[in-house]
Amino acid sequence: MAKQQNRREYLTTTPVPKLILSLSVPTIISMLVTAIYNTADTFFVARVSSEPAVNTAATASVGLVFTVMAIIQAMGFFCGHGSGNYLSRMLGAGNHKEANEMASTGFAMAVILGVVFAVVGNIFVTPIAQFLGATETTMQFTKDYMRIILFGAPFMMAQFVINNQLRFQGSAVYAMVGLMCGALMNIVLDPLLILVFHMEVRGAAIATVMGQITSFIVLLIGTSKGENIKMSISNVHINAHYIMEIINGGAPSLFRQGLAAISTLLLNRTAGAIGGDAAIAGMSVAGRIMMMMASALIGFGQGYQPVCSFNYGAGLTKRVKEGYFFCVKVSTAFLVIIGAICFVLAPQIISLFSKDPAAIEVGVAALRYMSVTLPLSGALVISNMMLQSIGKGVKASITASARNGICFIPLILILPQFLGIRGVEMTQACADILSLLITLPMAYSELKKL
Repeated sequence: MAKQQNRREYLTTTPVPKLILSLSVPTIISMLVTAIYNTADTFFVARVSSEPAVNTAATASVGLVFTVMAIIQAMGFFCGHGSGNYLSRMLGAGNHKEANEMASTGFAMAVILGVVFAVVGNIFVTPIAQFLGATETTMQFTKDYMRIILFGAPFMMAQFVINNQLRFQGSAVYAMVGLMCGALMNIVLDPLLILVFHMEVRGAAIATVMGQITSFIVLLIGTSKGENIKMSISNVHINAHYIMEIINGGAPSLFRQGLAAISTLLLNRTAGAIGGDAAIAGMSVAGRIMMMMASALIGFGQGYQPVCSFNYGAGLTKRVKEGYFFCVKVSTAFLVIIGAICFVLAPQIISLFSKDPAAIEVGVAALRYMSVTLPLSGALVISNMMLQSIGKGVKASITASARNGICFIPLILILPQFLGIRGVEMTQACADILSLLITLPMAYSELKKL
């Protein structure tokens, strides 16, 4: 009981900027490391052969399978954010019984969904690869990479759940250690399996899955440490109450990540139809780079989430509002700097991952367009996380859907019809601008109530 009181005092009395920074540093490191080892796959896969055409096909195949990985991540974040938001609010309100039950229930749901995903996905791997846009030159690479990724789905989903639950309890350091252990495993195995044992894209997939399994084991051990909620089969209650709470808290993440998967699918198919494997490879590299640049923002926002949900549950809404404006100001200033660097150094950055002139041309243009609107992401991400953390599921779902769905999908279908490959390159930047017009009014309406 004393430990619970210490946690409550820490989250409700520490000055908001200091509290957010202390919680966000581990999550920023976690997200950066995760983004680096995701990008490492692309870096080493681009060196599977001495033939540029083979390297381009391999890089394109990893970009195609990213849609599947995004869906796995979407389901993991759905269960993780849904259960994490609720248990944090329950801890803030002093209801430890429901917090404990929600933690185990969210974990169990992720494992079940992961097993179903792995089995069904491997049965239909060929039609899935065709649907993703695999061509004759990328089909085998795509299937080889995807089969192994699918086998790791239960571990991926489960570790996303534990990671988010630990963060929402204020145990960001445990979450960071778990992710960093997995990242280290991946980074070590990538060059070993790809360059030494010549396992091509299968080596990259094995490295990714082994990294996720490592994170899962370390994070599961972390749940038994200190004040953290411990997983227990007896606390699993997959009933209507907990399912609805997971849906309310996790739907925004599901929409955000799920629509990201759909958007990536449409992006790859459109790019491939216009510019072939080189266009897919170029857009894939630009997307991975921008994801790595934005990962620090997501980590910063994740440091705000437990502050937001816990204090909202405790009735301290002034701290929720103070944290929101602090995060928007700091993140926007940071992204202006990062965006400028990416814009200026775009040719050098893209060239690290591809030697194909056609892929480089597409990647540089896309990266520059994305860099221009990158500073808008501060308000977009923090607003969405605030709405999600205080339990405003409908508004959070709409704002989460805006960037990768409501705005992006129509634009990727329309712009290339008039502008060709240039339309593909600029779609994300245009979607960012339009989504800001949707997000800010919804965030403002809730901030007024606070």
